[in-house]
Amino acid sequence: MKKLLVIMLVSASITFAQSAGATGLSFLKLGSGARNIGMADFGSLNGNDISNYFYNPGLIALNNTTRLSFTHNQQLLDLGSSSISVASSVWGLPLALNVNTTSVDNIEVRNQAGPATATFNANYFAATLGSGFRFDDNLSFGIAVKFIYEEMFNQDASGLGFDFGAVYSGAVENLSLGASIRNIGSMSELAKEATKLPSDFRLGGEYSYPIESAKLNLIGLAGFQKYLEEDESHIHTGLEVIYDNFFALRGGYISGYDSKSITFGFGVEWKGFKIDYAYVPFEYGLGDNSSFTVAYKF
Repeated sequence: MKKLLVIMLVSASITFAQSAGATGLSFLKLGSGARNIGMADFGSLNGNDISNYFYNPGLIALNNTTRLSFTHNQQLLDLGSSSISVASSVWGLPLALNVNTTSVDNIEVRNQAGPATATFNANYFAATLGSGFRFDDNLSFGIAVKFIYEEMFNQDASGLGFDFGAVYSGAVENLSLGASIRNIGSMSELAKEATKLPSDFRLGGEYSYPIESAKLNLIGLAGFQKYLEEDESHIHTGLEVIYDNFFALRGGYISGYDSKSITFGFGVEWKGFKIDYAYVPFEYGLGDNSSFTVAYKF
């Protein structure tokens, strides 16, 4: 029975690693919001999209409205992830909450060559609550705490992680700079071993270039990402072209992955409603990643 359990846990780890990275709890590496995923999955550095807050909690301080969003992310190997986000102000304090559920279905169990003897699902959950404050007109800080839970084959574990972020904007017109550290924390033991969180550091900038005569707004971003517990780093570059504040086309490039590099997306916005879609192709016959987000700003 012990041998069987080890095989199942290894199978689940390999499946998830192929989907989202090489470390444990790799669902925490999945992007937040189709707009961000379509722009190289770095995280836009403005406060106009609730999905941005979970890349850099410093952006929460810039929110002055109530926002809701739902995102579904469907990846290869039966991996599905859904999240609901809400941001508002409570007694003058800006808050943002994200609840994520992720599952890897139909993981096959084998203790010898031949057909699988059984299948099972791996389930993951994270609830993130964050807030931020303005240091002055240009600089804002934020912090978020997340409760994390994982379960597979009657084994489970839980833990806490923390995100920290800062955003600097306004010194140069239309330019924003940001830095964040995410997933600093620990988990309890799962099958006698505690999984390390995929902690990462991000540093980047975003520039907006409006062309009023053509009703266009060009938004470009670039950033560096380093996973702290791994020998893994990435460069992200993204571009968004917005027409008449209604329709947007997006694209991006991510370095450092063997199976993916290019991202695409589009979106529409009308009277507070936003619908965004992102597509990320994978190489080596691994399939693709489709994400969509529906959001509303009150």
